[in-house]
Amino acid sequence: MAGERSAVARTRTAPGRSSVEELRFAFASCQNYTAGLYPAYANLAREDIDVVVHLGDYIYEGAGSATDFRQNALHQEVMTLEEYRNRHAQYKTDPDLQAAHAAFPWILTWDDHEVENNYADEISEPPTDPEAFLLRRAAAYQAYWEHLPLRRFSRPIGPDLRLYRRLSFGDLVEFNVLDTRQYRSDQPGRCAENEKLPSGYCPRAADPAQMMLGETQKRWLFEGLDASSSLWNVLAQQVRFAQADGDPDPARRDFGGGDNWNGYVAERQEILDFIAERRPANPVVLTGDIHTNWVYDLKADFDDASSETLATEFIGTAISSGGDPATRTVRLGGTPDNPHERFFNNNKGYVRCTVDQERWQTDFRVVPTVRDREAVAETLATFVVEEGRAGAEQA
Repeated sequence: MAGERSAVARTRTAPGRSSVEELRFAFASCQNYTAGLYPAYANLAREDIDVVVHLGDYIYEGAGSATDFRQNALHQEVMTLEEYRNRHAQYKTDPDLQAAHAAFPWILTWDDHEVENNYADEISEPPTDPEAFLLRRAAAYQAYWEHLPLRRFSRPIGPDLRLYRRLSFGDLVEFNVLDTRQYRSDQPGRCAENEKLPSGYCPRAADPAQMMLGETQKRWLFEGLDASSSLWNVLAQQVRFAQADGDPDPARRDFGGGDNWNGYVAERQEILDFIAERRPANPVVLTGDIHTNWVYDLKADFDDASSETLATEFIGTAISSGGDPATRTVRLGGTPDNPHERFFNNNKGYVRCTVDQERWQTDFRVVPTVRDREAVAETLATFVVEEGRAGAEQA
């Protein structure tokens, strides 16, 4: 606007296909404005890194409630282009989010709350009129593209926006930025215990027709991994990839309602089989969504703890969503039901990564509270992946 002056900021240009010795970056997700302040971003803005990767839930579409720590300007669920624009604009009033954007270039992908909780492709949750939902999706995608640093080719056409893309940092790291919302089959619900397959999955979750990426994006991913000459190959995506059994009873298995890769078992195994056969160098999966920190070894066969570890998954906690945990929890090592789990923590914060020619280091940076802008982040745990050897070890 006339008479307004923006703050000074910076960006960085990624190197070409030259040799790169080191890349430092952070990844984050899930920043519900109403759940708390953003001390994680205040700390992140002071980091010495090259780029920020955001893995979804940049805004939340819901109405909020009178008991929220911060209030939405519009006390109703956003539906129209004007409402989505205003919700993005309100988030951008936060000074610490502004500082993080001003300090670094960002690579972004979305999850569900940028449109509607748990939507899947053209299916709303709960189901509504399909035409009305596509109008809403078009409004949400347009506002997302307007407010965030995306390439020109991502400009939406109606309810469609090409978000998956590939970014390389010299010969060191290649990011395959995935879209696990726009092309997915509807997530399967739970089933009765007597309906489960011997694997413990519900029949629909194990159906080969269940697609998270869609055929076109999956083919693009495989072709890119096959052609990559980078030392580290990253899948930057939204929802937990590793198998996770939520029932502590060893005689029972609970893989949840399917709003993650547990609901798309065949396609997940197809990706694992591709990695096992084609051997892209040093695959690492980065994930957000579940508001907690995790590390997983990604196994060739999750039901066989002795099977080969093919890749590592780092899941980053929320910036603010869910608020402060009632009790801080830290767990190292696996559980009887999930022996491939390496780490769990429920604080809020962000994840910092340093990657070079010999190893990948991941630092889980957590804040003690989201109710104080001045809260100082600490490194709670550090894990390392050695080049040429899949699987993370605590440093």
